[in-house]
Amino acid sequence: MRTKVAIIGSGPSGLLLGQLLTNAGIDNVILDRVSKDYILGRVRAGVLEEGMAGMLDRAGAGARMHKEGLPHDGFSLAFDGRDHRIDLFGLTGKRVTVYGQTELTHDLMDRREAMSGLSIYEAANVTPHNFEGGKPYVTYEKDGVTHRIDCDFIAGCDGYHGVSRKSVPESALQTFERIYPFGWLGILAEVPPVSHELIYANHPRGFALCSMRSETRSRYYIQCALDEKTENWPDDRFYDELRRRLPAEHAERMVTGPSFEKSIAPLRSFVAEPMRFGRLFLVGDAAHIVPPTGAKGLNLAASDVYYLFEGLQEFYGEKSAAGIDAYSARALKRVWRAVRFSWSMTTMMHRFPDTGEFGQKIQEAELDYLVSSKAASTALAENYVGLPY
Repeated sequence: MRTKVAIIGSGPSGLLLGQLLTNAGIDNVILDRVSKDYILGRVRAGVLEEGMAGMLDRAGAGARMHKEGLPHDGFSLAFDGRDHRIDLFGLTGKRVTVYGQTELTHDLMDRREAMSGLSIYEAANVTPHNFEGGKPYVTYEKDGVTHRIDCDFIAGCDGYHGVSRKSVPESALQTFERIYPFGWLGILAEVPPVSHELIYANHPRGFALCSMRSETRSRYYIQCALDEKTENWPDDRFYDELRRRLPAEHAERMVTGPSFEKSIAPLRSFVAEPMRFGRLFLVGDAAHIVPPTGAKGLNLAASDVYYLFEGLQEFYGEKSAAGIDAYSARALKRVWRAVRFSWSMTTMMHRFPDTGEFGQKIQEAELDYLVSSKAASTALAENYVGLPY
């Protein structure tokens, strides 16, 4: 088989890139080691910047997002027992949209199937080859048979644990990493959200986040130790702890109910440089991870796709390699700004074991300055709604 672009990974970044290429008449094939049902069963965050929403529209997959997504004009920072609203729209003229990543993935899959795009699921041992030369190809196994796809380019959209980055020689990569000394214990429950906007809470007992997936499904998190176990946190204990970390007005009106998903997620910042190796490009989590505090992971994947698609479209339409040559530098510039913002939000909102009394006072002063200064609030809002591509 031959195609122009072989895409490894059928998550949002791979599907979005594939759809944009298909719309532009550029042949592509998507490969994934797991099944379609497995991918759709993963529950992930879904706070979309306007740039990400625009990319879905450009792919022809944004209709349901506009119908069912929840536009948010602001969010709250809670500390000192009080609620402080950050007016995103008032400060920037932009908003974000809450729309589950599972729904977004479903929409992109449906769009791809409607246009007869080729996706190969349950493809074992997917491996990129010869990407440093001029004739790259990908091999995979299916039903006991080894297959080969010759291509012009390979897009590694297969996440942090995927094969794409692992296929790059270690000597060609430089990595940067920060492991945070805590995790997030999160639950999903079919209960109405405590607030119509997200609440980020800083409390002496630790961070908390009140989020949602819809008007009837809530996603709640509390900061916890890395060695915590979900079985030690029955729902009643979780809700009691969450209430302690929220202002009274929110704690009193919280509706509780049985959770149907409970997990503990570690937090890390990770960046691999560069993001291009000959004819192999790393996209999204294959190249970078951010803590979820700033809601940037999915949105960074979308901006990577934007830069790569623009470069590939220029390559095939104008016979120019300028765009793909600039891909890594352009993507990394935005990546590092988002990494900085996510790190800033994480350090500002969480309690660190080694902070000490002085560090705690600095954190409290930072929060107080942030909500009392329009300039500081604007800078926060500008980063939260998403920097331009």
